[in-house]
Amino acid sequence: MSNQAIEKLSPFKTLTDEQAQLVDEVILFAKQHLTQDFPAVYTILGDAGTGKSVVLSHLFARLQQAARVQSDSPFYGTHNYFLVNHPEVLKVYKQIAGPIKTLLKKDYQRPTSFINQLYKNNANADIVVIDEAHLLLSKPDHYNNFYHENQLLEIIKRAKVVVLVFDQYQVLRMKSFWTLERLNELITPYPHQSYQLKHQFRMTASDDLIAWFNQLTNGLIEPLPKNACDHYDFRIFNDAEKMRQLIVKRNQEVGLSRILSTSGYPSTLDGGKHYICEGDFKMPWDQYNFTATPWAELPQTIDEVGSIYTCQGFDLNYAGIIIGPVISQKPGTNQLQVNLDRFTDTEAFKKRADLTDPDQIIHYEKRMILNALNVILKRGVKGTYLYAHDPLLRQTLFELSQALNA
Repeated sequence: MSNQAIEKLSPFKTLTDEQAQLVDEVILFAKQHLTQDFPAVYTILGDAGTGKSVVLSHLFARLQQAARVQSDSPFYGTHNYFLVNHPEVLKVYKQIAGPIKTLLKKDYQRPTSFINQLYKNNANADIVVIDEAHLLLSKPDHYNNFYHENQLLEIIKRAKVVVLVFDQYQVLRMKSFWTLERLNELITPYPHQSYQLKHQFRMTASDDLIAWFNQLTNGLIEPLPKNACDHYDFRIFNDAEKMRQLIVKRNQEVGLSRILSTSGYPSTLDGGKHYICEGDFKMPWDQYNFTATPWAELPQTIDEVGSIYTCQGFDLNYAGIIIGPVISQKPGTNQLQVNLDRFTDTEAFKKRADLTDPDQIIHYEKRMILNALNVILKRGVKGTYLYAHDPLLRQTLFELSQALNA
């Protein structure tokens, strides 16, 4: 298996029959609505690792081939764009565009840049493809030079057809606050169609283990399925340093193996870096990546702890997951509790004018923290290792793994 993200998102990667049929269906949808008076929206739904991005990559490559080469195509001469709000993922798409004549790097943009450019020039697009639409801003954000109310709405207003992928369990910040209900409310006025991808492609884990991960990120600690380790290297550690050492070994063997963590570690600067400490384990958080190479593909990041902001949307061969202080076990139960007072990503929960009910706000904040755990739990293709900061949760998880191996 190639360790380069550009290979995994390549438009030349072989699709499954379901994925290929979906691309054909979206092409037909775009053809039908390209000449209509109203914009139309196609939504592709799916959990992390269900192949949403590779479908978009194939779709966009076909659209641009038709737009630039096939003079007999209804898409010939159309102006189409591919948008993604994740800077690390955007780097990968721009790398893909380099060698392919019909794909230009300028075709791939951040949503804010696209919206502001078209607004300034009073221009419109034909077809806009959006990866990771759950990261679109849903409120003004002056830091990102976005002064409208909702990025998706602004994109729809400036396009004839919009194709987007969406996962409600990857919503992580209040400025990008979405629910499936809010998405449906926004697109209901327009002709729309949707499709749900369900098969997990990234991880070689059993469906039962994936379901166990999902239950964990819904706040329930259940017994491990008997097939948890079938064809998949799943382990639970009570020593973070031993987990790190095994991740280093896996990285030496197959590459692309990294430590990831949730939030919850207070800022303790040491030499200009923010360290995570767990017993003998001490590593700095990921640093801002100024290179064109995705964070996990940089050799030196084996000595950093990745976050949702550097790993979301990417594969790892092996992922060592630290469940930080923000998530613990409720004593006397098999339930997780989210400790908002231990949350250290202060930028994530800025207030919104359209959310005023304190109980509702707390509910969504806790959901986003569990979403972040869901994101990092689904990175490891070949294996996932788990360690929990909370002593009770750590003991419970370790006992579950011991029972599995008994």
